[in-house]
Amino acid sequence: MTYSVAVSGASGYAGGEILRILAAHPDVHIRTVTAHSSAGQPLLAHQPHLRSLSHLTLQQTTPEILAGHDIVFLALPHGQSGQYTDALGDTPLVIDAGADHRLVSQADWDVFYGGAFHEPWAYGVPELPVAGGTQRDRLVGASRIAAPGCNASTVSLSLAPGVAAGVIDATDIVSVLAVGPSGAGKSLKTHLLGSEILGSANPYSVGGVHRHIPEIRQALTAAGGTDVRVSFTPVIVPMARGILATSSARIAVGATDAQIRAAWEQAYGDETFVHVLPEGVYPRTADVIGANTALMGLHIDRSTDRVTVVTAVDNLVKGTAGAAVQSMNIALGLPEDRALTVNGVAP
Repeated sequence: MTYSVAVSGASGYAGGEILRILAAHPDVHIRTVTAHSSAGQPLLAHQPHLRSLSHLTLQQTTPEILAGHDIVFLALPHGQSGQYTDALGDTPLVIDAGADHRLVSQADWDVFYGGAFHEPWAYGVPELPVAGGTQRDRLVGASRIAAPGCNASTVSLSLAPGVAAGVIDATDIVSVLAVGPSGAGKSLKTHLLGSEILGSANPYSVGGVHRHIPEIRQALTAAGGTDVRVSFTPVIVPMARGILATSSARIAVGATDAQIRAAWEQAYGDETFVHVLPEGVYPRTADVIGANTALMGLHIDRSTDRVTVVTAVDNLVKGTAGAAVQSMNIALGLPEDRALTVNGVAP
């Protein structure tokens, strides 16, 4: 069976990455691409690297145009997906790359986002440990999927095995991330201009205000954490893509080094796209560019009784579009790795 697909927000970074992956997917036909201000223009005017999709023209993003497809991907700014998802009740599978359907708590939504609250959907991070298994189990046969926030899924994947195994203390988590500006989208913002970020590292959303914090707390609570507390500081660095997340947590009383390392190796030992590196080896963002891979290095620091996990992902692939397509594959009963690669691009 070939599934017809519409991608909204197709002129942006997330929409473009969804299209790049789907263009190589043998089970889908990209029939419709939509945008707002750029509607009526060729897709190639905004995504010139997608040569195989040169025949497509951006249409207006309306419920009527998005309807009538087997699968709809929404790659819209936060707070804008809900108006369309409410009108797509007859669409067999809808995948939202925005935040509108990620959070379970309306109180968290009101504090960190504001505006209309929409029901939570199945969370699109298949490998994430949750009580009784992994998030993958909740994606099988799903008709509504919320793709993750890139920073949130990176930190959650980094620490969830330790939380689930009870070898780290979820009340004392510190995470600092080096992130590429593509994670902030394509709209023009002064602090994201090349002249502002080249040769500089710039922290933002410091002090517990970043919108991905409740998403991290939610994921780690689902893994078994109680009273999850996260100190989270992202830093924009001059690379177009990538996240390097350095996350640490206090070691739980009585946990041995062998138990700690086993928690991560058992959680991800059979996973295709999440790899725990050998002891003493740590990842680089360069190793995951273009790949749907999360690479993580684990260090047990007995001088401070903390575990540090360093994780690298491509924020536009494993952090967003790759996670969305991987979740789509699971929901449809297709091979999970269809159209996705573990190989990065080097140099």
